[in-house]
Amino acid sequence: MDEKQRLSVDQPKRLRNAVATREAILRSALAAFSRHGYDGIGVREIARTAGVTAVLVNRYFGSKEELFGAAVETAFAERDNLFEGDSSTLAQRLAAIVMTKAEKDPERINVFFLLLRSAPNPRAAEILRDSIARHFERPLKASLSGPRAGERAARIVAVVSGLTLFREVLGSKALVEANSTSLSRDLQSMFQRLIDGAASRESPARRSNAKEREQQRG
Repeated sequence: MDEKQRLSVDQPKRLRNAVATREAILRSALAAFSRHGYDGIGVREIARTAGVTAVLVNRYFGSKEELFGAAVETAFAERDNLFEGDSSTLAQRLAAIVMTKAEKDPERINVFFLLLRSAPNPRAAEILRDSIARHFERPLKASLSGPRAGERAARIVAVVSGLTLFREVLGSKALVEANSTSLSRDLQSMFQRLIDGAASRESPARRSNAKEREQQRG
C-alpha cells in the first residue's frame, strides 16, 4: 500500500465537536499537502484521514483552495514568533533555525515540503507567497532599520529556506558534516550583515564622488 492509499484508509470517526473536527481536518490537510503537494491529493482522501466526509470538509472550508490556505496559515502561525524578542539576537536565532536538526523538529521539515511540493501550482504558490509575506517578511522588515528593509527581509527568508533545502532535504555533505560551532558562527555573521544593511551603506561610486567634491573644495 503506497503513501496515498494509506492516507485514504478510514480512521475512527471523531466526535462531532466543531473545534476538534476542524483541527482534525487541518492536521490531515497539512500532512497530506506536505507529502503530495497541492495537486497530488484530493479533498476526499484528506477527509477520510480526518475521519469525516468530504461534504463536511467543504462545509467547514468551502473548497480545496480555502482548505489549503487554512492549512498554510496554521503551519506558519505556529512559527511566526521567530522575530519576537531583542533584535540584537536576531542573527543568532536565524542561525539556530538553520542548525536545528529535522529529527528534533519534524513539523518544520513538513512545512518545508509543503512549500516545495505545492509551489508548482500557480494558485498554491500565490497563497504561499502571501502567507510568507504576512508571517515572516513583513514582521522581519519591521525589525530592520535602514533603506530597502523589505528587500533585505526577503533575502533573509530566502537564505534560510535555501540553506534548509541543502542541509536537511538534499543532505549537502559540506553542510551536514561541517563543524557545528564554526558553521553557526559563519551563519550568524552572514545574517548580521543582512540585518545591518551592508548593501545599503554608501556605495563606492558615491564615496568617490564625495571625495572628489572634498578635493575640489580644498
